[in-house]
Amino acid sequence: MTEDFDADVAIVGLGPVGATAANLAHDLGLRAVAFDRAVDVESRPRAIGFDQEAMRVFAGFGLADAIADHVMPYRPSEYHNGDGQVIKRIGTAPPPHPLGWAPNYVFHQPRLEGALRQRLARAEHVELHLGTEVTGLELGEGGATVEAVDASGRRRTLRTRYVLACDGGSSPVRRQLGLGMDDLEFDQPWLVVDLLLRPGAGDGLPRTNVQYCEPARPSTFVVGPGNHRRWEFMINPDERPEDVSDPEFIRALLARWLAPEDYDLWRAATYRFHALVLNRWRVGRLFFLGDAAHMTPPFLAQGMCQGIRDASNLMWKLALHLRAGAGERLLDTYQQEREPHVRQVTLVAKEFGHVICERDEATAAKRDADLLAELAERPEGTVRQSLIPGLQAGFLAPEGFPARGDILPQPKVTDGGGRAGLLDEFTAGAFRLVVRQDTDLAEAESALRAHRAAGGFPVTLVRLVPPAGGVVAGGPDEYREAEGVLDAWMRHRSCEAVLARPDHYVFGGVHSARETGQLLASARRHLRG
Repeated sequence: MTEDFDADVAIVGLGPVGATAANLAHDLGLRAVAFDRAVDVESRPRAIGFDQEAMRVFAGFGLADAIADHVMPYRPSEYHNGDGQVIKRIGTAPPPHPLGWAPNYVFHQPRLEGALRQRLARAEHVELHLGTEVTGLELGEGGATVEAVDASGRRRTLRTRYVLACDGGSSPVRRQLGLGMDDLEFDQPWLVVDLLLRPGAGDGLPRTNVQYCEPARPSTFVVGPGNHRRWEFMINPDERPEDVSDPEFIRALLARWLAPEDYDLWRAATYRFHALVLNRWRVGRLFFLGDAAHMTPPFLAQGMCQGIRDASNLMWKLALHLRAGAGERLLDTYQQEREPHVRQVTLVAKEFGHVICERDEATAAKRDADLLAELAERPEGTVRQSLIPGLQAGFLAPEGFPARGDILPQPKVTDGGGRAGLLDEFTAGAFRLVVRQDTDLAEAESALRAHRAAGGFPVTLVRLVPPAGGVVAGGPDEYREAEGVLDAWMRHRSCEAVLARPDHYVFGGVHSARETGQLLASARRHLRG
């Protein structure tokens, strides 16, 4: 590597997505420089929900304990019509949870961002420039030049191999390049109110999350961690954002649930809930992530999750390209994989938004009748995580290989030394070849030897062993499941072995271990481009 670069990646914006990308860069051995216009983390909440995939990423940083007091499993959601009837339910899957974590969480965003930044402050190869604005960006064939100025007026110019724009929905980088976004036709004004309940208050509030599908004023109630509660109110056509943000107006809205002496107002902000997807996620050495690349209505609590997936998807590919010689085409799979996934999740969120935001009385009555009929057939409702798709194209095995594009479950295991934990604690950050407990290991080991002889990428072998009692008596590659989650998942997909990527998505599986060599050869071809 030549010495004329200050960093492998420059990250513009250090919110949750940028901070996740920077932490991943550190863990993958990349040199990173990160810029943010603010010196400190925003002290007020913005996002309030993330899911099991995001938690898996944060736990991979070792932050599960650091944020434990500031997260809580997401409550089920009920949709109420104007008469107070429950017309729709969104529930959560019961344990054992396939990824090792609760399917969804509510959280305190400032605490999460603080934990991410504190980890970066200790990272040897990550350079932080807070209170610094990126003022210029020049892209070239061999790298990029970033110009920035801090609050004192000091200017910096840095050379980097790649740039990640994580600078939010108003993305100055995106606007500088004049890139267009595909409008998925959802644009609604809302008021978001966060408050803290005072001691002894709130006993009469719902114990679960509620979508009030009332034509007069659709609204949302979310149970946050601790004494944090959130309301979201749709703004009526005759109301101005500055009027609905007035504390007296807010107190009048909340009077239906709480008296003013029951709470302290924490934050009130108006938003336009959009459904937008960037047309071009990569421009040469520049990639867009998070809200800079897409904006999702909040009705599935997937907005921040989408950006965490972006970072998790892209960073290992950059590392393989820069450190292991993977072909340039691997980087093009970023948009190829993420854009369809984002679109599908955004369209589902938009559909839920239309259910909630219906203002016409007659149309709302028809909606109520249809949803009540659906609920009569399925009283348990819909499991939230079933609405999140896998990958359909990109760095995946050819069609015909099972489990391609799925997420690898993460069971509780005991290793050969008797240590217990989640599988990622032993194997995360690498390609993993998982072999089912009743599969002939010799076939997989032979395929791995041939893979190494062919100059293949490093692969960690994971052999599941039967969940009988006692400590695993075997080699370092053997793991005993506590609940059989991964073995059952593989059997359901008729897989004797699967190859999982560093971001936990499955490249592909094989029905027979004899096909493992073909699977690994396909992955080598993809990486070499």
